[in-house]
Formats: sequence, C-alpha cells, structure tokens
Amino acid sequence: MVTLGADLRERGVGLHVIEQGIDTDTMEGRAMFGMLSVLAELQRELIVANTMDGLASARARGRVGGRRPKLTADQAALAQELYDARVKTVQQIADLFGVPRSTVYGHLKGDTVLRQVKEARVRL
Repeated sequence: MVTLGADLRERGVGLHVIEQGIDTDTMEGRAMFGMLSVLAELQRELIVANTMDGLASARARGRVGGRRPKLTADQAALAQELYDARVKTVQQIADLFGVPRSTVYGHLKGDTVLRQVKEARVRL
C-alpha cells in the first residue's frame, strides 16, 4: 500500500477514502494512509507467522498437510518403468491407473520427461 500511495502521488493522483475520511492530498491524510498501511502489513506478517507456527506444531505432532497422492509409491515406480521403457504412452499409463495425464507427469521424474521430449523433437 505504501508503494501504491507513493506511485499515485508521483502521478499527481489523490486518494479519497470516504468511509475513513482519508484524503492523501493533505499531509494528515498521507500520514493516516501510511499508518494504516503499516498496521495492515503488521497484521499480514502476524497471520503468516501464526500460520507457520501452527504448521510447525502440526508437523511436530506427526501431521502432514496437503493432498494425498493419487498413485502409491509402487504405482509411481511402475509408471516410471513403463514410461522409461517406452512401453506405454503417458495417456495409456493414466488410463491404466484411472488418473489424468497431469497426475502421471507429476509422478514422473522431471529429467526423464524433458529428455524424451527433446529426443522426440530431434526425430521430427
């Protein structure tokens, strides 16, 4: 908000907040806008800090966040083997496990996918 206020001021634009009675064309209005900006930034940082503390506390209790993977470790390994051996396409692997292609790509090792895409381009 501070940079937005400074940018608006450089362009000669005044900000009038009717509900709070703030007018950045005046010295008092700019001061109030600055104080509210600082308070908003403090509040945001407190929320982030509390969230990080909560996540750390949950991890300490053995909780893991995020969505569970669609493929098990064995399924992901099989998908990698099929893909590396070029036995099946990504779509066929996805159909085999009943997941979208994006899920298969997410479980494949990135360097393998990029290597095969580059090789396919060279063959064209």
